Amino acid sequence: MVASMAAFAFEDLFLKRAATAMPPGQVIAMMGAGGAVVFWLIAARLGQPILTRHALSGAAAVRTLSEAGATMLYITALALIPLSVNAALLQASPLVVTLAAALFLGEQVGWRRWSAIATGFAGVMIILQPGTDGFRLAGLLTVACVFILTARDLATRMMPPSIGTFQLTTWAYLALVPAGAILMAVQGQAPAPIDPSRWIDLAGALVTGLLGYYAVTAAMRKGEVSVVAPFRYSRLVFAMILAAIFLGERPDAFMLAGAGLVIGSGLYTFAREARLKRALSMRADPR
Repeated sequence: MVASMAAFAFEDLFLKRAATAMPPGQVIAMMGAGGAVVFWLIAARLGQPILTRHALSGAAAVRTLSEAGATMLYITALALIPLSVNAALLQASPLVVTLAAALFLGEQVGWRRWSAIATGFAGVMIILQPGTDGFRLAGLLTVACVFILTARDLATRMMPPSIGTFQLTTWAYLALVPAGAILMAVQGQAPAPIDPSRWIDLAGALVTGLLGYYAVTAAMRKGEVSVVAPFRYSRLVFAMILAAIFLGERPDAFMLAGAGLVIGSGLYTFAREARLKRALSMRADPR
């Protein structure tokens, strides 16, 4: 899990460099085309068909559309706000997943986890600094991205197990191609000539993204979720280091304080959920 978070942090760095040098929609479309080719080949090798009716119906369609929408928001935000701030806001994702599971899946959430969720959102507000000169308006794009990613995760839970992992990923990357074109049309931008140095960023983003995806999939399949999931927060550490070295970013006190609240509340939520699951398993054990 730590390796996957390091890879995703590098991917964000490469994407930010590319999205500040060319239209974000162009970056999205190119990444989608490259990733779709790679994962389509892997799916074909594993005998997982891509062009099936499952891709355009039900939870699979919701997941694919959510992935495309979230990527549009995320890469646009990467081009507008510091990398470290973007990474800090992204850490609110586990809290939003817990919130959505309680509201839409009927999962029981007690007052302790509700308090943790409220504390985490307070941390998000501290990072954004609304009502001040330092208000990061573009950060709202990342917040919206977190909510859309939650819809993706909930749709994934509802999908039949017969749909392969690489099928899902190929559909997600394919959806980025029209998503990038739509974003360029909305922003009134045309494809820009690609400087040779930007090809390095695009290739680096594709490779590190693929490595990160492989590593996080392996971690979630081989490890106990309650143990490995909290290590997702290491992404912020890697992002801050890379942002300081390559982009000259220096997080301010508001960002550090807000990120501390978000991560602390998220870790508490993970720990509380693990404790409740252990309690339920002990009650179910006839011994």
